[in-house]
Amino acid sequence: MKKLLTTALVVFAISLHSQTNTDLLKHYEAYYNQMKLQGDVQGIINAMTHLNVLQPSQARKDTLAYIYMSENQYRQAINTIGFEKKSSDSDIALEVKAVSLKALKRPELAIGHFQEMFNRKPNPYIAYDLAELNMTTQNNSEVEKHINYGLANAKDDMKKAYFETQQPYEVPLKSAFMYLNALNTFNKDRKNNIDAAVDILDAALKSAPNFNLIQLTKTELLRQKQALQAQEEQTKN
Repeated sequence: MKKLLTTALVVFAISLHSQTNTDLLKHYEAYYNQMKLQGDVQGIINAMTHLNVLQPSQARKDTLAYIYMSENQYRQAINTIGFEKKSSDSDIALEVKAVSLKALKRPELAIGHFQEMFNRKPNPYIAYDLAELNMTTQNNSEVEKHINYGLANAKDDMKKAYFETQQPYEVPLKSAFMYLNALNTFNKDRKNNIDAAVDILDAALKSAPNFNLIQLTKTELLRQKQALQAQEEQTKN
């Protein structure tokens, strides 16, 4: 009799737990849908977190991380899905890891994820990120490879946004690659390649006269050229 009673209590407890979980899932699914209707991002994050605890799934985890990334909460995004390279990563997970690690200034980790994104679906925008990140890690051959790809494949309607001014602005993506090309040319020989880099910047300005970052870079390069010339004059004297 005791065994029968114990079995009945266990079955009842399991049934009650299952019913409670089902009720909670329904509640947070309804809550999630309501938060979406209201446009409440924090509410969406809370609902998705609860749903993932109650019924874990990689798709939910990827979606939650993507929401964090979209809200510029990059550390939370990485804490949600990790930073390791996995062949099983979805396209969403790859993007979250790549963008978040770049924003967290971990180029050496971000490069691998951007490279995998490029391997799956090559496009000039990813090539730009790869060129920029490899420039940070001083991998000149990779920088040049991705710049060349971008210059060859960037379409006229593709744009790149910059935010160094109070008012963000856009320039043709091809001009953005020309800017990187100028920087890479200068980095190859910072003493003798100043004029060549400035020539590339001038060419880029013709298609993007509003490219403020080019103006700043050109001014700095010419200042460095003047300083080098002054040093040479002092050496002669």
